[in-house]
Amino acid sequence: MKHDKAIPSMLVLVLVFTVVAATAADAPPITFKFTKNSVPGARQTWAEGINNAGVTVGQYQDKSGVRHGYILNGKNVKTLDDPKGHNTWAIDLPYNGAIKVVGYYTNHAGHLVGFLYQNGKFTDIPGPTGAINLVANGINDNKEIVGYYEDSSLRWHGFLLKGTKYKTLDVPGATITYAEDINNQGYIVLAWFDSNNVVHSSLYNGKTYKNIDVPGAELSQANAINNEGDIVFSWLGSSGQFQGALLQCGKYYKCGKYYKCGKYYKFDYPKAVQTVGVGINDRHTISGQYQALSNGPISGSKATFK
Repeated sequence: MKHDKAIPSMLVLVLVFTVVAATAADAPPITFKFTKNSVPGARQTWAEGINNAGVTVGQYQDKSGVRHGYILNGKNVKTLDDPKGHNTWAIDLPYNGAIKVVGYYTNHAGHLVGFLYQNGKFTDIPGPTGAINLVANGINDNKEIVGYYEDSSLRWHGFLLKGTKYKTLDVPGATITYAEDINNQGYIVLAWFDSNNVVHSSLYNGKTYKNIDVPGAELSQANAINNEGDIVFSWLGSSGQFQGALLQCGKYYKCGKYYKCGKYYKFDYPKAVQTVGVGINDRHTISGQYQALSNGPISGSKATFK
């Protein structure tokens, strides 16, 4: 889901524009400021999670076409290659504290295996009994991990991992469920397929699932949530091109109204043909990807908003 001239991260082009809310007319405008955030020397970069220090993780494709996971901290890049397989994809890290990275790799049997990387060591996340493929997709400061796994019947389910215990997450009415991210309050965002193979988004508060589709979207995928309750999306409209969106909740989330009054803001990386929002931190920074030209390479991006 959350998936050749390079643009080094130190060569920053800043683009600023204002986006109006996609809902109520009285919603305040938001200004987004974009910067490129690609791995230096990479053919392509898929930027994913971002922490409160601005460190990002993701996957890049090197000049030989090989894909690697990475941690990008300013100008410093650390390549992540799980020694038990290939095609390592780093997806998320906690908001604060020491860097811990979750993601997945492909083992030698061709199966997807989740991992937790910390202190220079990879540890497998095997999933519930019977899981044959697993992607670890989100982690919070409490080391709670979410993601999705495929069972022996070839059906995909979301999961929540606390300690060593797994909880399966299936949105009611969904044929496939992906748990995408979790914040420190335990709120989980999910993407799921209905019986017509249309992708929707939901928010799970530990008891109930609430639909949070981007208004007017033909496909709506929630990818990340921060501790303010802001949610970032990639969505598909009638144009057939992916765009980004932000559901900003702020005080409404804190008051426990469960996103009743949230406002959606749609955004695009300037002059790009496609944009996706993938990660978000508590400092009003979005991590994502964009494509400048049709069939062109994928580049990483950061966007601050206020």
